[in-house]
Amino acid sequence: MRFIEHESTDPRFNLALEEVLFNSLEEGEGYFLLWQNEPSIIVGRFQNTVEEINEGIVREKGIHVIRRISGGGAVYHDLGNLNFTFILRMEDTQKLDYREMTEPVARALQELGAGACYNSRNDLLLDGLKFSGNAQYARKGRFLHHGTILFDSDLDMLGKVLQADPEKYRSKGVKSVRSRVTNVKPFIREGVGLEEFRRHIAAFASDRWTGLRKVPLDDDTRARADKLAEEKYGTWDWNYGISPDFDVRKQCRFDFGKVDIRLRIEKGKIVECRVFGDFFGNGDIGSLEASLKGVSFTLEDVQERVSGIRVGHYIKGLDSKVFAALLFDQMSV
Repeated sequence: MRFIEHESTDPRFNLALEEVLFNSLEEGEGYFLLWQNEPSIIVGRFQNTVEEINEGIVREKGIHVIRRISGGGAVYHDLGNLNFTFILRMEDTQKLDYREMTEPVARALQELGAGACYNSRNDLLLDGLKFSGNAQYARKGRFLHHGTILFDSDLDMLGKVLQADPEKYRSKGVKSVRSRVTNVKPFIREGVGLEEFRRHIAAFASDRWTGLRKVPLDDDTRARADKLAEEKYGTWDWNYGISPDFDVRKQCRFDFGKVDIRLRIEKGKIVECRVFGDFFGNGDIGSLEASLKGVSFTLEDVQERVSGIRVGHYIKGLDSKVFAALLFDQMSV
């Protein structure tokens, strides 16, 4: 496995680099990255960006808003936050779980005097407060896991720029983002800075992944990442996209995340479908959305159309029966 540590703090380049490495990964290779972003909001693949951010503050502060290729919820990055990424070849991604990927982080904390635990969403917690959110993406035998570590971030800014979803926080019984997160720094041995913490994580990653070796970022990969950053991650279409008006909106919060389905109906048929949420999933959600186009908006017809689709591939934890039931208020939960 190759350990790439580079100096860029541009979120457009950093997310483009992940995708370039992911798409070019060959058999037997693998990548580990440690990286940082200047102030940014990184939005989950399936989220409606404008509903996740405080647009006024984002504009005022010049904060980047970038969409990533993995699912999950929006997160705030600044230079007090450290990000880590594993990119592997894995035909059966069920063999690798979140805890295996975050082991170097947990071991580094233990070494420095703090013990982390997990919640049901596979976030890492200290004293019941989240300091690390994680997400995964898999496609064609390739597997990407990336996570954030709030080491010494501006938590006040985090609370201001992320537009809280009232339904989300009512359901969890908390009042704000600020009350749910913490930095690592107060929990570890006094005097340890971010660079030393980074070295501890790299050391434990080397223990976990035999043969991990540090390599520079080559010019060809850098050029491809620069190109993708400009053509994709630097565009409004990718980061925001067009969210058309909808006639039907159905949403529900499950244990695995929120699912928000919106339909435009003409003459009794579905002419457009969009699916948003902070769930995890693989593949192109557009394939699931497109499958409903032209279907009569009845429970029977929607059930028939999605019965042959692996809905759980696109929305991890949801099956086709529950997907259809959600659209017609037929949920039994």
